[in-house]
Amino acid sequence: MNPVPDIFRILPEVILTLTGVAVMLIDASLPPRLPRRPLGWVAALGTTLALWASLWQLSLPQGTGFSDTVETSAFTVFFHVLICGIVLVALLLSLDTLPEDSHHQGEFYALIVFGAVGMCLLTAAVELLVVFIALEISSIATYVLAGYRKDTGRGPEAAIKYFLLGSFATGFLLYGVALIFGATGTTQIYEIARLVPTAENHSLVLAGLGLMLVGILFKVSAAPFHVWTPDVYEGAPSPVVALMSTAPKAAAFALLLRVVYEMLPTLRSVWSPLLWVVAVLSMTVGNLAALRQQNVKRMLAYSSIAHAGYLLAAFAGLGNSGIAAASFYIAAYAAMNVGIFAVITLASGYDEKLPLIEDFRGLIYRSPLLGSLLIFFLASLVGIPFTGGFFGKFYSFSAAVGG
Repeated sequence: MNPVPDIFRILPEVILTLTGVAVMLIDASLPPRLPRRPLGWVAALGTTLALWASLWQLSLPQGTGFSDTVETSAFTVFFHVLICGIVLVALLLSLDTLPEDSHHQGEFYALIVFGAVGMCLLTAAVELLVVFIALEISSIATYVLAGYRKDTGRGPEAAIKYFLLGSFATGFLLYGVALIFGATGTTQIYEIARLVPTAENHSLVLAGLGLMLVGILFKVSAAPFHVWTPDVYEGAPSPVVALMSTAPKAAAFALLLRVVYEMLPTLRSVWSPLLWVVAVLSMTVGNLAALRQQNVKRMLAYSSIAHAGYLLAAFAGLGNSGIAAASFYIAAYAAMNVGIFAVITLASGYDEKLPLIEDFRGLIYRSPLLGSLLIFFLASLVGIPFTGGFFGKFYSFSAAVGG
């Protein structure tokens, strides 16, 4: 019998949910003339508590809860801490850049926190129906956040494109789950892993795997499922892009690791070549397209596509080597991408007065600190030796070659 109460298995998600509800209730209770910026500090405090709860989960024995639908392990704690850290930085950036008179500011903070609930739950889920629910919680929040700037046409355009294409991708994922359920009779990940080798209709499993990969690869903006990325990055506010370019991708990669390594390890001969092809395509498309961009956010969007390819290369690694390499790269990429968008946010402001790459020329003279940080994060993003990006790529490709 499990000695750990089930609620402890989802304690970070519970804290984040209560924080989001508290922000919305306080927002609705305050007079319209009062500033909403303190609500951002409430959201940041709740996220910090969730971060602490994630670290506290390391003291729990590894196991599952709620009828084997969620899991607590070092793997889930790693991604919980990473996601909560990214969300905390995004909230602090928003506090510094959102104007006092911006519309629905309380809802903005609540949506970030509710999105974090879905991302954390996605990394802990070991039941495919819970995976779908978590993915929708995360996606709906980011769809709305992408269109937060209603004063420009690009904001609603970004939200609509993200919503429509994201809905299609979710449909693929759900259809894949249905086919795997049809082949195995269960949606529990560890049960599927046990039943797949003896499944009578193997073609259903293969079709389900293919459809699930389409849905997940869209979420990580890997080619050829990347077409939404540049427009959404350009239209969304910079603090939101700092969040959506890292935290949802980290959660989606955690799901991909769980699907290929824990749910369908026996189909490695099928998914490994597919991921290799997607990795090469993503690296090629992302890097070549980034060379032609003039807008800094569109350039970073294509850069994120290329980095998805670098990360997917780690999936060729066998067992723990591939998981460790991918996890390390996710953390390194999150740090450098959040950092560079933080610099862009602080330099450009909410109105993004510096949209083009050439606008950042001479930044180190105007603001030595921001200019130095921009150089550092760009060097890491490119993979200059002895930076986080370099070690991430080295670890990822070493796992791929070793696998």
